[in-house]
Amino acid sequence: MVQRDPRGRRLAARGLWSGAEVVVTLGVVLLLLVVHQLWWTNRQARADARHKVQSLQQEWGRPGGGDDGVPSAPPDEGADKDKDTDTAGEGGGAPAGGGRTAAAAAPRWDQAYAVIRIPRLGLTAPVAQGISKSGVLDKGYVGHYPRTAQPGGAGNFALAGHRNTHGEPFRHIDRLRRGDRITVETREHMYTYVVDKTLAQTAARDSGVIAAVPRSNLKPASGYSEPGSYVTLTTCTPEFTSRYRLVVWGKLAGVRGR
Repeated sequence: MVQRDPRGRRLAARGLWSGAEVVVTLGVVLLLLVVHQLWWTNRQARADARHKVQSLQQEWGRPGGGDDGVPSAPPDEGADKDKDTDTAGEGGGAPAGGGRTAAAAAPRWDQAYAVIRIPRLGLTAPVAQGISKSGVLDKGYVGHYPRTAQPGGAGNFALAGHRNTHGEPFRHIDRLRRGDRITVETREHMYTYVVDKTLAQTAARDSGVIAAVPRSNLKPASGYSEPGSYVTLTTCTPEFTSRYRLVVWGKLAGVRGR
């Protein structure tokens, strides 16, 4: 009859127990990381974004918040034509139709300088210059692509935002439909854009979607062929990945002085 070594059994049991502890510890760490990414970053970024919106409203002398209403005049009639500060480097020039709009001035890098509202999504968020993660996107802000038009300017006012984590302001832009309103408020003007087209998926390298006349380089049927004043919203797709980009386009419908 073979005698088993009690010491060997104890060592095996101890090894199994230690392995189980390691697995449980790793599981807890992973769970905490998931909670941090999916809950804490959203909570923190949304609070920061909300405070920034309030700060901008107070700075502009509008502590009660902005007006989401439809502008009372079309772009060529409601704008102060002497205050067009858009430059050629920021999408300057006259919009389609021959008129000029009062475009916002280019701000400092990472500076929050506008507030975007999308009523269908219940979204209110600050817009900052640039699309850096640490300086803009991870704060829950919407980022403005450098070298694209400023709000109200001729060309393409192109924006990026997280779809998941860090406030995820663009989480549900896939729900936008043609005719939905997007308002962008600055110190001096309220710009209203109307959603016009959507590109459900394209490659991250598809720079055509944020061109002055936005048109996909990979899917030429998606986009525009005429100059105008556009807004572009971009975010990652599918959710919880960064493999592709989802794009929503809109056209400037009106400008109102504040």
